[in-house]
Amino acid sequence: MDVNAALADASTIPFWLDTELRPEPLPPLSADEEVDLLVVGGGFTGLWTALQAKERDPNRRVMLVEANTIGWAASGRNGGFCAASLTHGYDNGAAHLPEENDRLAQLGRENLDAIEAAVAKYGMDVEFERTGELDVATEDYQVAELREAHDPDSGFIFLDQQELAGIVKSPTYKGALWDSREVAMVHPAKLCWELLRVIRELGVEVYEGTKVTDVRDAKTAVQVQTRVTAETIEECASAPCSTITAKRVALATNVFPSLLKRVSLHTVPVYDYALMTEPLRDEQMAAIGWEGRQGIGDCANRFHYYRLTADNRILFGGWDAVYHFGRQVSWKYDQRPETFETLAEHFFATFPQLVGLKFTHKWGGPIDTCSRFFSFFTSAYGRKVAMAAGFTGLGVGASRFAGTVMLDLLSGEDTELTQLEMVRKLPLPFPPEPAAWLGIKMTTNALIKADENEGRRGPLLKVLDAVGMGFDS
Repeated sequence: MDVNAALADASTIPFWLDTELRPEPLPPLSADEEVDLLVVGGGFTGLWTALQAKERDPNRRVMLVEANTIGWAASGRNGGFCAASLTHGYDNGAAHLPEENDRLAQLGRENLDAIEAAVAKYGMDVEFERTGELDVATEDYQVAELREAHDPDSGFIFLDQQELAGIVKSPTYKGALWDSREVAMVHPAKLCWELLRVIRELGVEVYEGTKVTDVRDAKTAVQVQTRVTAETIEECASAPCSTITAKRVALATNVFPSLLKRVSLHTVPVYDYALMTEPLRDEQMAAIGWEGRQGIGDCANRFHYYRLTADNRILFGGWDAVYHFGRQVSWKYDQRPETFETLAEHFFATFPQLVGLKFTHKWGGPIDTCSRFFSFFTSAYGRKVAMAAGFTGLGVGASRFAGTVMLDLLSGEDTELTQLEMVRKLPLPFPPEPAAWLGIKMTTNALIKADENEGRRGPLLKVLDAVGMGFDS
């Protein structure tokens, strides 16, 4: 199979953002303002925070500022897997927060239900499908662990190789665990744009092209410095600036450098990549089955994730997770030809019956990763400022929960959520460079070796497990 031919005409614009449905940009902030709540960041976390703030108190003045355009970063580039899990899987939650893991699992299910309810309540056209997800084994050693997780009463259904072939046809599959209730598929960019529509209808003031440069305490309020986003150093020097005085501030900048220095080492940006195919014809769909339209992920440390779109394209992503020295985030890393070629090869190995299919889009983007692999929280200035970050690719669903937590923190009251260890306890920070780069490189190599050794974790991964920085996808 000539993967280069399949990739030859692929657009470098993320598929979800490549549409005439994309809203026209909103103007930047051009004057000093005073507000009750300022939300910084126009991705899922900021949008859900603004929505819930207005639901709690319709009369409070809420403003949201975004340095670029709504949903342009990770929120508009991901696979659209909206999961109930807040902890990147039950086992990962048990490893990091064993005493409250069951409660977090329940809160995650309630959160996904609330997302589905909000989509219905506000008539949001986001292609929401609560299909569940298939966790597929592609190696024999992976099957036993999936079989042990079989629990139909909880919605986890083990499928052997023959049963799975009746659902999705791939010669690589050995079996699967179907999480039938706790994952939905969405169009992520549409979710951003529909949330934008709803919050503006509720009275939230939204400014794009407005970058926050500083957050500082001002006794009874918080002063936030902004400037109109500029492309060059020369433009920055002359860009218009404004000051926002806010009673409360919610920081939802995620992968970008933290505005609170105390947690500047708690995340690293890791680049993830995806392909999108052209729409499948009826006979191509018949060749692979997949009538249940579940999301799919495999069991390896270097895993793939894939799903169907509303028009029967296949998004196929994952495998490489690339860190650049110095925690760099740059548009120049959004394209990585060697990863796209590898993904294309793996796609056709998974579905050889689709050889000849073309890819229409290829893109990448950074994910905010923390050492426990799910979100963390902090507050500052007497809980007048709250922050959430570290979603590690789980933000489509968990971002709404993060907004709930930040609003509870900003209320100044102690609630069940503010008392969670998940909220009170920070993950271990990553070291500064060059130790961060070296450590991530060594860990990546160790995970690859574990995949090659039937999942057995070597000395480095065992040490990381012991100190609370281990992850098994």
